[in-house]
Order: sequence, then C-alpha cells, then structure tokens
Amino acid sequence: MASRRVSLLLGVLLAYSAAFAVSAANFNQEFDITWGDGRGNILDNGQLLTLTLDRTSGSGFQSRHEYLFGKIDMQLKLVPGNSAGTVTAYYLSSQGSTHDEIDFEFLGNVSGEPYTLHTNVFTQGQGQREQQFRLWFDPTNDFHTYSILWNPKHIIFMVDDMPIRDFQNLESKGVAFPKNQPMRLYSSLWNADDWATQGGRVKTDWSHAPFSASYRGFRADACVAVAGGKTRCGAAAVGTAGAGAGAAGAAAGDWYNQELDLTLQQRMRWVQRKYMIYNYCTDPKRYPQGLPAECSMQ
Repeated sequence: MASRRVSLLLGVLLAYSAAFAVSAANFNQEFDITWGDGRGNILDNGQLLTLTLDRTSGSGFQSRHEYLFGKIDMQLKLVPGNSAGTVTAYYLSSQGSTHDEIDFEFLGNVSGEPYTLHTNVFTQGQGQREQQFRLWFDPTNDFHTYSILWNPKHIIFMVDDMPIRDFQNLESKGVAFPKNQPMRLYSSLWNADDWATQGGRVKTDWSHAPFSASYRGFRADACVAVAGGKTRCGAAAVGTAGAGAGAAGAAAGDWYNQELDLTLQQRMRWVQRKYMIYNYCTDPKRYPQGLPAECSMQ
C-alpha cells in the first residue's frame, strides 16, 4: 500500500513537472534581447535567459507581443552577493509621454543586507505610486515567481502567488486606471548607483562584476494585441483595444474577472504589515496639497 501511494505521488509530480515544462514559454519565441552587446543570452533551448551588467553596459530584453490585460508570470533569480547599485527591472509598459506602466524593480544591496522590492503604477504618464517591500526569503538563492495580474478591475502584484499589492480600478471616482494601451513586457539589469541603494550613498563595487540575473518559467495568460487594433484572448480576436470587455472576458481565462477573496486579502495585509517599508499613501510630506485620491479609497 505504501509503495502504491509513493508511485501515485511520483506520478502526480511527474505529470505536474511535464505540465510545467509544456506551459513555460520559449524565450527564443517570446522575447528579443534589445540591448547589451552580447550581455544578454538565451540558453538551454530557450528555457533560460540571463542578463549581465559590467562597468561598460547593462542589458535588457522585451516581449515580441503587446498585452492588454493578462496574468504574467516570470521566475527570477537575482544578482547574488554585493549587488549594491544594481537594479533588475521587470515591468509592463506602453510608449509615449502618456504611457501606462506596471513595475517590479529589485534594488540591490551590500552583502548580507536585503533587497528592496520596488513597485509602481503609471497611468497616462503619471507615476509616483511607489510601494516598497522587503522579501521574506533570499531572492538570490533560487528562482521565485513574480506575477502581475492585470484585468479591468485590478492590478495585483504577487510573489510566489502571495499578493502584496492591489491597485484597484477607481475610475468612477476620478482615478485613472490603465485599460486602453497595450503594453510590452520589458526587463533590464543596469547600474543605478546614484539612487538605488540607501538613496545613492552606497555605490556599485565593480570588483564584483560582472553581475548577472537569471529568468525562466515565463507564462502569459493574456489578451494579445493583434492587427487592426484588436486583441486576441485565447483563440478569439475580439473588439478594439479598450473595448469589447464582455467578449474579451468570455474568451480569456478566469484571471479576467479575478479578485482577491477574503483569505488572499488577509494574506496581502499580513505581507504589508510585516514587510512593507514604504507606502506613498502614508507619506503626507510628499504631497503638500493632499494625498492622492485613491489613498483614501483602496
């Protein structure tokens, strides 16, 4: 009986591993390395991507597709050791002066000190909605999954499926929300020692270069922008960008209407109580004319 249970468990684990391998996208098919002069590389038959930073240059990549809503997952393993001055950015963004953007940025630190996870949301070119966190694990020891769930009602930031932030659609109360501009996924590793670590007081130690971050396990369950201003959700092309929400929702997955249930809300509040180190909504000195409207509503 015990051996049968072990066999069943192994079968489940193997099936899960196979499903994972099939569902994780191929970097060669999904991304272009856009800068870095050879410092970005796609390896292992498209299953691994690495970015490198040295004194001369960093590196970066972008998705071939643009997305208008979706659940985006990426596994990252960050720069180990003394990463002070470095920033690993992972974000969705459109283009132009009125662009929308949804940011993860990982701010390096000296050896033994924790990374800062920096999040931000831009709507119509306006950002300044920063929330920052410490992580409850060492993000350099292994890969961890960082997710953006973006649907017409919410932008939810998640770490290993743990929600850490929920930016809600409050357009009915005069707060702009990204919903009309398709966005590409970008990532880069670059030197930002004028501000990244302890406000710029700690500089990059180039004796530790080259610095390297690794990526795997990319998944995009999303509506993809296609020709004619339409989006493709699942197998169907629906509406124009920013329109046809009902048809898009029917063609997309459960993520399109997903919200945090009570349990996930409680987990998010726990993370925010224990690990949030900055919240723009609790920084009145920054806003002499009053805090942003959403701060009293979310």
